This record gives sequence, structure tokens and C-alpha cells, in this order.
Amino acid sequence: MDKEAGDCKTMKFSNGDGASEVRVNRGKPTLVPPAEDTAKGLYFLSNLDQNIAVIVRTIYFFKSEEKGNEMAARVIRAALAKVLVSYYPLAGRLTISSEGKLIVDCTGEGAVFVEAEAECRMEEIGDETNLDPATLGKLVYDTPGAKNILEVPLLAAQVTKFKCGGFVLGLCNNHCMHDGIAAMEFVNSWGETARGLSLSVPPFLDRSILKARSPPQIEFQHHEFAEVEDISGTCDLYKEEMQYRSFCFDPNSLEKLKMKAMEDGTLVKCTTFEALSGFVWRARTSALRFKPDQRSKLLFAVDGRPKFNPPLPKGYLGNGIVLTASICPAGELVKNPVSFAVGLVQEAIELVTDGYMRSAIDYFETTRQDLL
Repeated sequence: MDKEAGDCKTMKFSNGDGASEVRVNRGKPTLVPPAEDTAKGLYFLSNLDQNIAVIVRTIYFFKSEEKGNEMAARVIRAALAKVLVSYYPLAGRLTISSEGKLIVDCTGEGAVFVEAEAECRMEEIGDETNLDPATLGKLVYDTPGAKNILEVPLLAAQVTKFKCGGFVLGLCNNHCMHDGIAAMEFVNSWGETARGLSLSVPPFLDRSILKARSPPQIEFQHHEFAEVEDISGTCDLYKEEMQYRSFCFDPNSLEKLKMKAMEDGTLVKCTTFEALSGFVWRARTSALRFKPDQRSKLLFAVDGRPKFNPPLPKGYLGNGIVLTASICPAGELVKNPVSFAVGLVQEAIELVTDGYMRSAIDYFETTRQDLL
């Protein structure tokens, strides 16, 4: 990492050691179907959903020193059954349509639910914002023996109780069902249901509002989908054993990054995301020692919800994020100050308009491969 990376002295670092001490005993997984009969049949997934059918693992910590949380798993399980009535597609299973695209079969089979107990207090696992992969893996439930994404339930939940009285809710979600915003709306709805409240943001289930146009209209160059030729031999690095490293930036570090990005006066404004993205992209490019003419690409997602015309409805259940990319020769990226990289990130974000997003949806429609 270059010299500028050393400016963030309050950044925390973790190498993932010491996780083997955490022991978690899991119970038998069960299925939680919706508490009431729900609609059956096939549920459409947009091209923004098709593009990211991967499993996402998240954990939520509930700290407590009280011993009255023995019923937490039962309450969470009951609330899950109730909230799945409104979010019934999550109780279905992924399959392939006659068009060779991913689609949800709303069978009502239910989400997977697992109760678990940790043989320690919550504080003994360390900083919950910077856990190692081994510990994280014990707090979420992965479907054993799954050969492909079709064999993995759309939602799996694990409630792990700790000796202190606290507990962790670990979720395995298929990203094709929702992006981060929709996922948090689901979790919030789940919590409201557990407290006996009505849903403050009911889900909007109709994803057909993001169907590809007929005929498709590709009006932009979509570099986000283009492969970058490796002329620096970096593919060989992936043959080596990968090691886990985690770098956590505290608010003070992030503020310093923003000041660093704006100190030469090139940028009028700069968000935390833009500053951190440009900084990490430039530092990684330098660390990999790319050849000067090697194109370096930064791929990231932008929330398209407010950028669509009209904006996506409140509570939209699905993916409203759109990929965009910054591309630059490595030599040019590294020799320039961090403000240059941040500026390229800003330009990529500005590309994302309603027209750009509709064009991306159509682009995927014309270039996708049938899954049949």
C-alpha cells in the first residue's frame, strides 16, 4: 500500500486469528412456512435480480445481561411465520423458467430456522464489527450438501443464544430476492411483527415494473459488464492460498480521507463512500504492481431507487441497485493524487440515470445465457 495509506493511523486491523475457541452447538434445522395460506405460482425476477443470485450472510447482535431471553428463539420463529405471509416469495424456492431465467416457485415450503447455543458470553467472541470468517460461519446456517444455488433455500435464519443472555440472529439470504435496503425493510418488518405492531413499510411485490423493454434499447456503453484483460499476470496470485484480512475505518479515519481527497481543490464535494472507494481502489492497484498500461477496474453498486423515473415504490421487494464501473490505466491512477481516483468514482455514479438503468436491464436481456 502506498504512503498515503499510512495516514489512517486509527484504522483497525484483523487477521482472523483465535476463532477456534468459539464453540456453537446447533439444533436440528426446521422449516417455517407462512402462518396463513399465501399465493402460489411463479414469481417474476427482474434482470437486476438475475445478475446477483448469490448468498449473502448477515448477523445482528442483541446484547443483554438478563437471563430472560430463553424464549427469544421461539418469539423470533413465530414472528417469522407471520411476516412471511406478507413476504411469501421468501418462503418459496428458486427454479428456472421456460425462458431459461431464474424465477421463484411460490411453494410456501418456508424458511429454514435453526436454534443454537454458544458456550461463551457474547463479549468473549471479540469485536462484533470485525469478526473473522470462522466465527461468522458459526453464527449463520449454510445448507449442507447444496450442489448449486437452486438447492439453497431463499432464507435461512439461525438464533444463537449466549451465556450472558444476549443472542445473535444470523441470516443467509439469496441476493436475488432483495438488495440491502429491501433486506433491512424485511428485518424491520420481522421485528415489528415480533412486537405485535403493523408493518410500517409493507412490501411492494410487483417486480414487473423493471421488465426489459421490447424491443431492447441499449443506449449506453456498459463497461460494468466488460471483462478487463489481465496483462500483468495477476491471475497467478489466485493460485496461492488466500488469507483473510479486515481493515476497519473509524469515523476519524474516514473524515481524514475526505479531507485528503479534497485538499488539492480538484473536488467541490466528496462523500464518505466516494473517498473510501477511490482510496482503496488506488491503494489496491498500487499493491498489485500492475503494469502502467494495465486497465484497473472498480465495480460497485449504486442505489437506483430514487433515480428511476418514477422512483421505485416505497417497500419495493427486490433489487433496486445498479452496477457501474470506473476504469483507468493503472499507471495514471497511481501517479495521480487520490482526488483523481475519487473523481472517477463520482463520474461513474453520475452515469446512473433512469435511461442508463433501463439500458442496463435491456443489455442483460440481450447478452444473458439461458440456464436451461
